[in-house]
Amino acid sequence: MNNLNKWFDKGITKEEYMSDLDTHQQSFLHIYENFTIPTEEIKTLQQYSNIRMIVLAEAWCGHCMLDVPILLRISEAGNIPISFLRRDENLELMDQYLTNDKRIIPIVIFIDDSGNELAKWGPMAPEIAAYSNKLKQDLPNKEDEAYKEAFQNFIQIIGDTFTNDESFWNAVYTDIVKTLTSIT
Repeated sequence: MNNLNKWFDKGITKEEYMSDLDTHQQSFLHIYENFTIPTEEIKTLQQYSNIRMIVLAEAWCGHCMLDVPILLRISEAGNIPISFLRRDENLELMDQYLTNDKRIIPIVIFIDDSGNELAKWGPMAPEIAAYSNKLKQDLPNKEDEAYKEAFQNFIQIIGDTFTNDESFWNAVYTDIVKTLTSIT
């Protein structure tokens, strides 16, 4: 992928992204207000202030509810500029970052000043994927009449866990920082 600067420039601010929050607003804000970067790691993050982040996300997305507040804290602690693109309005870019041929978000693209991709993260930390996949195993087939209710229960469990289990927050943080610090 060549120059990503046009995508960064096209994006919206964190304030604009947060103003779109509806269903997940309370959980998003709970994570944002309660997750803190370990003080001893702030200097490390500040070494990456010369890069920028493009985040493909949507306010309705449960994984974004978990990941984006942590990304914002990383951005703030490291003074790393961040720009949000709504997935459904930017399919041309999204379709270059498919996961298993699906438009799964969030996707974070780390770029340099010239708009070159340095690294990509997303759509979720391995621990989050394993947890979600384990819960999905119990869902009935989509054609089954019990699917809709079971899926709503799945969404409730995932949402509650993402909102309240700080070990998930830390797994996301650790995985994003692992990607960030792999940039040389």
